[in-house]
Amino acid sequence: MHLSNGFITARAHTNIALIKYWGKKNDDLIIPNNNSLSLTLDEFYTDTSVKFSNELSKDSIFLDDVDISNSTKIVNFLDIIREKASISEYAYVKSYNNVPTSAGLASSASGFAALAAAASKAAGLQLTSKELSKLARRGSGSATRSIFGGFAEWIKGNTDNDSYGVEIENPVTMDINMIAVVLNDQPKKISSRVGMKRSVETSPYYNAWVKQCEVDLIKAKTAIKENDFNTLGKISESNAMRMHALTMSAEPAFMYFNNDSIQVINSVKTLRENGVECYFTMDAGPNVKIICKSKDIKKIKAALTKTFNDEQIVVSKPGCGVQFIN
Repeated sequence: MHLSNGFITARAHTNIALIKYWGKKNDDLIIPNNNSLSLTLDEFYTDTSVKFSNELSKDSIFLDDVDISNSTKIVNFLDIIREKASISEYAYVKSYNNVPTSAGLASSASGFAALAAAASKAAGLQLTSKELSKLARRGSGSATRSIFGGFAEWIKGNTDNDSYGVEIENPVTMDINMIAVVLNDQPKKISSRVGMKRSVETSPYYNAWVKQCEVDLIKAKTAIKENDFNTLGKISESNAMRMHALTMSAEPAFMYFNNDSIQVINSVKTLRENGVECYFTMDAGPNVKIICKSKDIKKIKAALTKTFNDEQIVVSKPGCGVQFIN
């Protein structure tokens, strides 16, 4: 296997799930209980540079210039790549997040998608998008979708080999934007992994959630195909609320909402009552994402800036798939 001489750099964008992934049937391989569907965003991304070297005695890993070389999660992920490439060298990894880390804005999705692309190429592997998607999944489930631009689906599968993402539509033809309202950029108290596990094991509604996701997915894909913005928005909003109902019905119950989250949700509902076509979604964190058309961005921002700062409001269009930027 021929290692790269210099650093290989890849950029991957975050994706926000419109039909959520929440819960695994295999924790080690990160195999989910249901298919999910997402929109990749252009404003949030991770740039990661990797070089394998025989001069290192351990992996040297930096995230936003902070030494995180003791991250078991990343070292284990690099071990998977070393095994695939039949190499033993350790890696230099330099990663920069243009997205708050662990705050419910899918930084792990862009992070592991970028790491999968850069590290696999640096190790001499030439992987297809499908293979990259399967690899990225081993670091973070949602990363399997960040390999792709536009609308992407994660096919749940049952094994390491048949659980991967596929591109549904890229470039996106629908007039769709996402306004992220960043209410808290601090790491969340209960990680997605811990939250999922608790929900799967203790919520009495979990099986009903999985069945409903199957219905939601079919409707969402049809809406994309038919360029039906309102149907996609409605399904995305209800799917998100059902996911959060799992956290509140778990034992012990927990929630990712805060007071500001509820304020944004109420603002969206008020805007909608006044004729503005917009919908909200939330992941495992307090930040709210508003799905809207281009013509309504100014009106929505004006409503939000009555309460929140301009810096907290980030407008994003559909983004592209993983790219090498050397």
